[in-house]
Amino acid sequence: MHYGEVCGTSEDFLAFDDSIPNEVSSPRLSRKINVEPEKVEQGLVQLVLSLIELIRQLMEKQAMRRIESGSLTEEQIERLGSTLFQLEDRMEGLKEHFQIKSLDIDLGPLGNLIDE
Repeated sequence: MHYGEVCGTSEDFLAFDDSIPNEVSSPRLSRKINVEPEKVEQGLVQLVLSLIELIRQLMEKQAMRRIESGSLTEEQIERLGSTLFQLEDRMEGLKEHFQIKSLDIDLGPLGNLIDE
């Protein structure tokens, strides 16, 4: 896949075509938005925490690459490990506080945002 290339089947794109009735397009995407204040807040918190978790995982992978390449001192490795551990612990606390069981978000044909 190249930058800017769009992939998917024609059925995936039918859901976004306003010229055809909703019944013909994807049943997964409703034309009506059901907005309930409690669910909107919960969904927004889940989205924000999911993005933070994705960034945390990327940072962790980058840290492991730097450790394996030998470009960090022992002190830097200790500090990095402590910081990542604290961030993971805080994320668990926030999930518990907001009663969020999973940070994984289904992106439809693109798959899941986070594999937990």
